[in-house]
Amino acid sequence: MSKELKKAYLFMHIAVFLFGFTAILGKEISLREVSLVWHRLWITVLSIALVPGAISYMRRMTKKQILRFMFIGILTCAHWLTFYGSIKLSNVSVALSCLATTSLFTSFIEPLFFKRKIDLLEVALGFVVFIGIVIITQATLVYWEGIVVGLIAALLAAIFSTLNKKYMEGHNPFTMTILELGSGFLVISLFLPLYFAYQPEMVFAPTAEDWLWLLVLSIFCTSVAYILSLLALKELSAYTASLSLNLEPVYGILMAMAIFNEYEDLTPGFYVGTLLILTSVFLHPILKKQQKKRRAKLTEVLPS
Repeated sequence: MSKELKKAYLFMHIAVFLFGFTAILGKEISLREVSLVWHRLWITVLSIALVPGAISYMRRMTKKQILRFMFIGILTCAHWLTFYGSIKLSNVSVALSCLATTSLFTSFIEPLFFKRKIDLLEVALGFVVFIGIVIITQATLVYWEGIVVGLIAALLAAIFSTLNKKYMEGHNPFTMTILELGSGFLVISLFLPLYFAYQPEMVFAPTAEDWLWLLVLSIFCTSVAYILSLLALKELSAYTASLSLNLEPVYGILMAMAIFNEYEDLTPGFYVGTLLILTSVFLHPILKKQQKKRRAKLTEVLPS
């Protein structure tokens, strides 16, 4: 494994660990998903805008490139809204387990976007994840609304991760983050009056405790984690990245058990499904390595 690849895996796993706190913080913050994401976005964009060169780099980009990253940002924003919506409709553990299906969606989406053959190994591991989520769904039917919204969040994560991988080469990750999250902030801001017109009881202003968690969520679990994940994508495939992100449920579920005692609301079927999901995460690098060895041997045997 090259030095660059090792660094990419390190960056991705640090990012995943930080992402693991987002669900916990989302539960701690009293705001509903729209208000929460709106505040998270502007704090994140402002913190990254302070990085030297992050804004000035936009002058080197074409209008098409800027609009492309802004569109990806809208998808990212929609992912966050559905993810936090899933938490509010169910709980942290269920939402994170649904998010683990991102690798299944990516196993089909990445070949489509990059115009390559579908990897049967990736599909097989993704199917294991799918079986896991079916078992979880059966075990936690009371949270069916949160499960549906959580699966939509996973699909959106697969799409924007693959698009970032496709178009990020040669671009400043800080500038990409500002464009993507800035566009999400603008879109939510446009619809905010309409949202509160239909949901007048929703609270917009954070409490003093909310502000503390929002700062931690925005700066460490978003700005730092998001940029580290973009840097990792320079070396990793979108599928490998999404499978690595399946470790986020491990951290999140363990923390939810410790902090919120969620194990009291979960059945044995939930843990069986989660175990299947996590098995796919750890099997992927092992099976992928064996697959490469078999292909290398086949290449040596076949005449040139």
